[in-house]
Amino acid sequence: MSDQRIARRGFIMVLSSPSGAGKTTLTRLLLESDPSLSLSVSVTTRPRRPNEIDGVHYHFIEQSRFDAMVASHDLLEHASVFGNHYGTPRGPVESALRDGRDIVSDLDWQGTQQLSQSIPQDLVKVFILPPSVSELERRLTSRNEDSAEVVAKRMDKAIDEMSHWAEYDYVIVNRDLDRSLATLKTIVEAERSKRFRQPGLVDFVRSISRR
Repeated sequence: MSDQRIARRGFIMVLSSPSGAGKTTLTRLLLESDPSLSLSVSVTTRPRRPNEIDGVHYHFIEQSRFDAMVASHDLLEHASVFGNHYGTPRGPVESALRDGRDIVSDLDWQGTQQLSQSIPQDLVKVFILPPSVSELERRLTSRNEDSAEVVAKRMDKAIDEMSHWAEYDYVIVNRDLDRSLATLKTIVEAERSKRFRQPGLVDFVRSISRR
C-alpha cells in the first residue's frame, strides 16, 4: 500500500523582534529554505515605493477599502503606523490554513496580540532577541541610515519591545544567523507534527491498523 497523506491544518508563524535583532533577515532565510512556506502579504494604505510590487510586498489599497475591511472583520489584525494603516487579510490566511499550508509573518507585539485573539490555535509565536543591548546598538549604527538621535529613539523603542518576550511560545537569541535559522526550521517541523494540527491521524491510524 502506498503512503497515505495525512490531512493537516496549517499554522501561521509570527516572528517579532526589536529593529536590528534580525527578524527580517531570518524571515527571508526561512522562506528561502522551505518552499512550502509562504509569506503573509499585508494590506496597507501607504503609497507604493518604486521598488515595491503590489501583491508581493503589500496589497496597496485606498483608505476607504481598508475601513470597510475593518468594519466587516476581514482583517485578523490591524494597526496605524506614522499615519498609515496596515493589516493582515483574513481570507487568504484562513484559506491557507484549511489547505494545510503554513504561513510566515513578521509583526510587532501588538499585532501578535491581536492574532492571539483572532486565531489562537493556529498561531505560533517566535520572539527574536539580540545577544546584547550593545550589539543591537552596533547593528543599528552600522546601517548608516539614521542619525544618532534616531538610533537613540530606536533603542528606547527596542527596550520596550523586548519587554514582551514572555508573551511568545519560543524565544531565540540571535547570536548567529545559521544557528537561529536552524532553530526556526526545527520549530516549524515540531509544530507540523503536533497531534492537534493533524485531524487526519484518526483515519490514518485506522487504515494502517487493519489486518
